[in-house]
Amino acid sequence: MKASKLFIILAVTSILSACAENQNNQKQTIGTILGAGLGALVGSQVGTGKGKLVAVALGALGGAFAGSQLGKALDDIDRLKANQTQQSVLENNKDGVSSTWKNPNTGNSGRVTPTRTTRKESSGEDCRGYEHEIFVDGQKEVVKGTACRKSDGSWRVIN
Repeated sequence: MKASKLFIILAVTSILSACAENQNNQKQTIGTILGAGLGALVGSQVGTGKGKLVAVALGALGGAFAGSQLGKALDDIDRLKANQTQQSVLENNKDGVSSTWKNPNTGNSGRVTPTRTTRKESSGEDCRGYEHEIFVDGQKEVVKGTACRKSDGSWRVIN
């Protein structure tokens, strides 16, 4: 029985890996494969008889989807580049003047544009509105917010 579980897990993983080879994002591929394997393993612990086979298949499919979505997320370098660009734009760019960032390893990129500069009368802090467009696998997400300059010169996002 254990050999059949292993065979099913390996077969599902192989099929998913073949499908995932067409994707450009290696993190997404790895996430899909690992998610499928872990999902199948979890599914194998549920049910008995034919129900166990269904649980393995559903676990593999659910794990593959979850792993794929996590693999598409921004990695540490993406976040570092995005944060550095945002800090630089808030400090140096005039309202309406954008700067971009790109991670050549993932293909993810972004554009940060300051939208307005104000001064908080209550604290005297300089604050700037901004729009940060982030492109992941051709999908665009837009984050709008406001950041205020701290006493050490860095910017903190307040909303």
